[in-house]
Amino acid sequence: MRQLRNRRGIVGIEAAIVLIAFVVIAAAFSYVVINMGFFATQKTKEVISEGIEESTGSMQLDGTVIAMTGAADNIEYIVFPVKLSVGKGTVDLGADSTVITVYLPDATLLDIYEGVDIEHIGQKKLDQTMLESVLDDSAKSFIYNGNGNSVLEFQEKAFIILHLGPGNEMMSYQTVKIEVKPGRGAALTVVRTAPGGLLADEFVDLG
Repeated sequence: MRQLRNRRGIVGIEAAIVLIAFVVIAAAFSYVVINMGFFATQKTKEVISEGIEESTGSMQLDGTVIAMTGAADNIEYIVFPVKLSVGKGTVDLGADSTVITVYLPDATLLDIYEGVDIEHIGQKKLDQTMLESVLDDSAKSFIYNGNGNSVLEFQEKAFIILHLGPGNEMMSYQTVKIEVKPGRGAALTVVRTAPGGLLADEFVDLG
């Protein structure tokens, strides 16, 4: 009878050890599951935030788009001002981080952006020398109220000048689509149609 009682005590201790082991394993597993849940929630939040950031524009058009015709009565230069969108951080307008693509009726000009023009910093008049500094089928930006770098900041304004080379000038009633894609955020798209009755060497308001 005594041996039977001892045997029951041993079985009870073994059962308790197994139960404790299961509880410890369950607790550890629960900790892992909860941690993975927090991690997944955090990553989801980051992905959503990143998606919203990429889907909203970092820059916006800030004024009238101006064009200038050449000697052949066709539009040769297009100038448009941009600034930071409300609530957005700085945007690097350097050639390594910004891409400009131009869609014309008969051609597409890919990655024609040359970066920020440093030579004309502080110049407050859009003249022929500034326009001629932009090569054929290329684009540059000129930052006003800037501090000498290529970063567009709050209270700064950039004018982007596009030079359409020979054979790519816009004629009357033709439409151009300009896409400015910074390193972060959605692309800024500018679409304009040339009016009729263009004259040589004049500025044209494209709206």
